[in-house]
Formats: sequence, structure tokens, C-alpha cells
Amino acid sequence: MPLRSSFATATALLVLASGLATSPAAAQSKPWTLHDAVGAPDNLKLSGSVRARYESLEGQYRPALGDGSDQGLLLRATLFAELDLSPVRIGGELIDARAFLNDSGSPTGVADVNALELIQAYVAADVNDLFVEGAKGSLTLGRFTMDLGSRRLVGRSAYGNSTNAMAGVRGEWSAKSAGSATLFYSYLSQRRPSDRVSILDNEIEADRHTDDLILAGAFYTAPKLADGSQLELYGFRLEEDDSPTMATRNRQLTTLGGRILRNPSPGKWDYEVEGAWQTGTARNSTSAADRRDLDVDAQLLHLEVGRTFKAPWSPRITVEYDFASGDKSSADGDFNRFDGLIGPRRTDFGPTSGYGPIGRSNINSPGVRFEVVPNPRWDAMIFYRAMWLDEAGDAFANTGVRDASGRAGDFAGHQVEARARYWIVPKATRLDMGVATLINGEFLDKAPNATGGEPLYGYFEVTQTF
Repeated sequence: MPLRSSFATATALLVLASGLATSPAAAQSKPWTLHDAVGAPDNLKLSGSVRARYESLEGQYRPALGDGSDQGLLLRATLFAELDLSPVRIGGELIDARAFLNDSGSPTGVADVNALELIQAYVAADVNDLFVEGAKGSLTLGRFTMDLGSRRLVGRSAYGNSTNAMAGVRGEWSAKSAGSATLFYSYLSQRRPSDRVSILDNEIEADRHTDDLILAGAFYTAPKLADGSQLELYGFRLEEDDSPTMATRNRQLTTLGGRILRNPSPGKWDYEVEGAWQTGTARNSTSAADRRDLDVDAQLLHLEVGRTFKAPWSPRITVEYDFASGDKSSADGDFNRFDGLIGPRRTDFGPTSGYGPIGRSNINSPGVRFEVVPNPRWDAMIFYRAMWLDEAGDAFANTGVRDASGRAGDFAGHQVEARARYWIVPKATRLDMGVATLINGEFLDKAPNATGGEPLYGYFEVTQTF
């Protein structure tokens, strides 16, 4: 169903939203919570969410799917519980992520479907006054999710229907005078099912964790400086090997980086600078015949300067720039295409899911964002970016579109995104709606495998948290 024909589905979701707004939660000054509803003891945390999103795409850009239209109804429910037996905590979280209204021509994958999965199941021990008086520390063992810093390289997906998770050990420590640190060693979740038929059928299959896919790292946040800015430093190691059920590019990547930022404040300038360098080895493809390990040398850069004005609606304007290196040549023995690890893309690059052409690989892109907050219940944003390829002979970002000869040029085009959100019930029921479009430049029109389609994507979602 194309975007212009989605009115009936959007109306159905509006009816659902209206029902939530007139539910007992809406009639209370304090949002309804699962914890209070079941009369749980104070040392038991209970929370969850239910989300329904309808999305529609006209003008497919993915080479393997032609240039037609697509749609999807994505449903996600989560349930989290944590029992505090101080100094020990026991926690777990279930997610049920499913997709409907899709078909064999849809891009639906493991980022959309993960039916009835236990993404967190851990035991944590808390320790106070470790090394420094007033310090707080914890050690977590089991399955968990994690957000680090900007979440550009390691984070839990919010817009995506399913999410990133891992199994392993994580240590956290913080002290006001010394900052905070996180150390972890984990087996990344390999989401299942992974075959096309099972995904489209929303089949239930447990995720896998093996030593064929390991992510470990360290992350440090320094105490705030006098002007309110903050410094972060990090290092990650990804180790990937072929397994009997999965062919890989055998990535052995070390990523070193840092970020300095000053958070937005009315009437003041704010900024963010993040850079990362990747080294190690990787293969050019997942083919069993590809046995050549290439030396990795790749870079990432994000720059951002913004100002929030002291005026009605709190208008904010931000100028942004994103760079992620592309591969210069598949025959030179080096691999220069930056790998975004398990970082979500929504904040920087627009909606993912059925859309998602932009990512942290082979992109050179300035942009400008304008945001308003009319009142505590409403906020809106519009974002424009122009996009070039870093390397004309490599595939552009996440599109899969490539001209190995480089003759199609390096200008990919323009992306425009707009979004509005409204709290029907503050901190409980929220509407989120948006559109995004990619206007082709020379490269996306002329590359040999380009579809020529100019994607127009729209979504409408309702989220109930409790």
C-alpha cells in the first residue's frame, strides 16, 4: 500500500490512541504504572511498553527490491523486571517484536522481527566506596543491553523494532571527582530467526550467543569541565569468525575514539565533536572463497554546533556534519570503509526500519536541523542534509548502490526529514509521526545498480509505557 493510500491504517491507530487517552491512565494525574497495578513491593521494579507503528514507502532504493512501494505494521511489546536484594540485583526483560502487512519483496529482517525473546537476564552486585569514598560500582553477569555515550557505536535501538543485546560481563564505576568508567566483554546476540521465510512468519526462535561474535571494550567519561563540557574516551574490539551456520567477513576490528560536548542550554551555544579510528583486518565479502584478510584503516567524524533561543516554543537550530570513510579500492590490500558496530542510526540519519538508506559508511554530509517545543506535550523537528560519497567507487552508505568505476560521480543527493511528537498522557502515551524523502543526485540516478526510485517514507506510531 503506498503512502497516499495509508489513511485507513493511520485512522485505526488514531482510534487506538484515542482509546488510550480516555483510559484510566488518562484520567489520573499520575500515569498508570504496572508496579502500582500489581501491588509490587518497593524493591521490585516493573515496567514495560507496547508500540504500534504503521509505515509506508514509495520509491524503493534497494537494488535487490526494485523501485516499487512497500508497507509494514510493526508491533513491539517489552516487559522489564528487576528485584533489588541489596547488594544483589536480579533482572530480566522480554521483547516481542513482530511485523505484518509485509511480503517477500519487503526489506523486513532481524532488525524488525524478534518474537518472544529474553533480551536481558542478569545478576548484578553493587559495591560502594570502591577505591574512592563516595564511589559507586557494580558488576553485571548475564544477558543485558547497553548504551554508551552518543550511542553511535554501541547502543540499544529505540526506533528499530528489535534491539541489540549481548551476553557477558560488565563492570561500572563512578565517582564525582574522577568521572565514570565501563568495562565489558560480551558475546553479541545473533538474532533469530534469520531466514527469510521464518522472519516473514514471525516465528519464535531463541537468539544465539557464541564466541564467533565477540564485542569487548572500555568507556570513560571525565568529570564536567568549568564551562559544562564533558569528555569521553573509548576503545572497542570486535572479533568475528565464520561458523557452520553463518558466513562472515571475519572482522577483527579495534575502534578508538572520543567525544567532547556541551549540552544544549537556553540562550547559549552548544557543541559536539566525536571522532573514531578503526584498525585491524577484515575481508571484502562473506564468500567462502574470499580468504584474503585486508588491513583496515577507517575513520568517523561527527561535528555539531547549535543554539537554543530564549523565545516562545524554544526554537533550536543546529548545524551538523557527518563523515565516515569509504573503501578506496577492493584490490589495494586495504579496507577503508568504516564499520558502525552496533550503533543506532535514527538520531543522526533519519528513520530506519523500512527506510534507512543513510548510515556510518562512505558518506560526507553537512546538514541543518530546526526544532521547536511549543509546550511540554508537543515537539517537532525538520532536518535537511546534502550527501556525497567519500569514495566514488564504493557503495553509498547503507543503500547497496555502487559504481565500481566511479564514473557515476560522488553526489548522492538530498534528504529531508520532518517529525512531530505529542504526549496524549504525559510520560505514558505518546504519538510519533514523521516523513522522510531522499532526492536523488547524480550517483543514485546513474550507478549501474541504482533503481532510480526516490524514496518517500511516512510513519505513524503510538507508544504506551507503563
